[in-house]
Amino acid sequence: MPCVLNPDFCKASVVITTKNPGRIFDNVIAMVLSQKTPWDYEVIVIDSGSKDGTVEKLRLLDDKITLICIRPEEFGHGRTRNLGVTHAQGDYVAFLTHDAVPATSEWLSELVTALELDVTACAAFGRHIAHNDADPFTKRDLQAHFDFLGSTTTVQSKFSDHILYDTQIRHRQFLHFYSDNNSCLRKSVWKVYPYPDAEFAEDQIWAATVIDAGFSRVYAHSAVVKHSHDYSSIGTFRRAFDESAAFQRIFGYSLCASLVRGMLSAASCCMHDMQYALINKLPLRRVISRIIRNILRSFGHYLGAKIDQIPTSVAMQLSLDKKLYRS
Repeated sequence: MPCVLNPDFCKASVVITTKNPGRIFDNVIAMVLSQKTPWDYEVIVIDSGSKDGTVEKLRLLDDKITLICIRPEEFGHGRTRNLGVTHAQGDYVAFLTHDAVPATSEWLSELVTALELDVTACAAFGRHIAHNDADPFTKRDLQAHFDFLGSTTTVQSKFSDHILYDTQIRHRQFLHFYSDNNSCLRKSVWKVYPYPDAEFAEDQIWAATVIDAGFSRVYAHSAVVKHSHDYSSIGTFRRAFDESAAFQRIFGYSLCASLVRGMLSAASCCMHDMQYALINKLPLRRVISRIIRNILRSFGHYLGAKIDQIPTSVAMQLSLDKKLYRS
């Protein structure tokens, strides 16, 4: 059914956060509004100070969406999503970012159905595929990541294997992987466990919390969005730095325990990438660019793991998401 504003009964709500998304958001909102579901759903967009005409476009859709505008300084990844859930009328609340385009008109129903099929699951997340114009390495990496999760809906909780959960960091990382670029939660669970007011990895912090409380989360392979980033060399370094620093501070995981280990990892990745480039006849410039990014990614992971030894002023210069270090 088409989405409706303020329905008498709304089974699901879609919450999208925006700030200067650019033209790609036209595709996002068009696909969200064209979802095919056997029940009513609503769309809530929370904008935090766009200056690119996004708000003006959304106001033309006021019969189809609910628009909430907040000041830029009020935005927080966890805080703003909590605001969206507060306004949501649906029993299920799906999240998208402003550059994640649903790949099919069944995206929302696939997420909700995945949760309905298992009453013990508190949340579901879907698959990402790269944008059509993405770098070949980006396409390969995204596909490999989600292929690892399997092709059928799976449910995991900490109680699947107590010993593995308690002793293996990699297993815990796997269980709390969860991405609000493409996710859906039960509002009833959120009322007990709202999102943390975090500037980074709010989705994985929340997932770790509910999994530790005994809930499961579902992987919905058929709920697909197009979402990818081709970072520049320095952007790759900064993103790796933020990721490593956040995981070190939040979960106590070191993504790169030593510089030597980091360089060995980079060398292994480079060898693998060169083989891939030869098989797929990629141009030399892409291979060189990829080698540089592999080295910088490992170095970013190494420095991020040492975040507690780095002055805040320096960390802010190294960071892609400087808000992470302002508090």
